[in-house]
Amino acid sequence: MYGALWRVLPGPVWLRIILLLLLIAAMVFALFTWVFPWVDGVLNPINVTVE
Repeated sequence: MYGALWRVLPGPVWLRIILLLLLIAAMVFALFTWVFPWVDGVLNPINVTVE
């Protein structure tokens, strides 16, 4: 998968590295903004008790 992503990105190696870093930053931002809050609401870990 990573090899296919590397081949799809345009430009020389330095540009591909910058694009990959931007893609990773966008993915992390999306996870923390939308996915993790949604999962927190679905799982609701506050009401969990262990005895």
